[in-house]
Amino acid sequence: MAETTTIDAKDGSGSFNAYVALPKSGSGPAIVAIQEIFGVNAGMRQICDDLADKGYVAICPDLFWRQEPGVDITDKSQAEWDKAFELYQGFDVDKGIEDIAATIDYIRAHAACSGKVGSVGYCLGGLLAYLTAARTDADASVSFYGVGIDGKLDEAAALKRPILLHIAEEDGFVDKDAQARIHAGLDNNANVSIFDYAGVDHAFARPDGVNWDTGAANLANARTATFFEEHL
Repeated sequence: MAETTTIDAKDGSGSFNAYVALPKSGSGPAIVAIQEIFGVNAGMRQICDDLADKGYVAICPDLFWRQEPGVDITDKSQAEWDKAFELYQGFDVDKGIEDIAATIDYIRAHAACSGKVGSVGYCLGGLLAYLTAARTDADASVSFYGVGIDGKLDEAAALKRPILLHIAEEDGFVDKDAQARIHAGLDNNANVSIFDYAGVDHAFARPDGVNWDTGAANLANARTATFFEEHL
């Protein structure tokens, strides 16, 4: 069962919508699914629905609401890419983390949530999942091909709960030097696990995405499922 809910921003500036998918059991641990630069689109809703099928309460907040509420686009046209990058460039990361924190508080208090809350993010959401692990009380976080993590390694010391990173070795938005910096900054942190995927590009696990890679996506999703089973 899926529904749309409304969450109040922590700074009192307004409220934003979130897509919620509930498990058939009616309750379970919660996972905040953090959007890419394409908004809360069909792919993100599918991710939430898949998590609900696995027994989780899944929620995907609209993080672009401060610029434009209800963004729902794909990676299939240049016009959509142009719009996505415009939104990305205007996005306030710190406010985005505040909104994720508000989402965590909301879903942890939800009648269907059994208590623990994790996060999983993709692309921009991969960076936000990393920062969620550093700045919020999320119990466990997963980052898929996060863009810009190498610029936030000064926050690594704040990673006190488990986080799993999936890195695409041929990522067009995270070059080999950035990948090396991520490994150098995080490999010795006992709370961090990193998997690298050879021969695949950014967004290899995006449902219906142009860079979808079945083998890598299935492996990363299986590792993510095991990670959440262990920590949530």
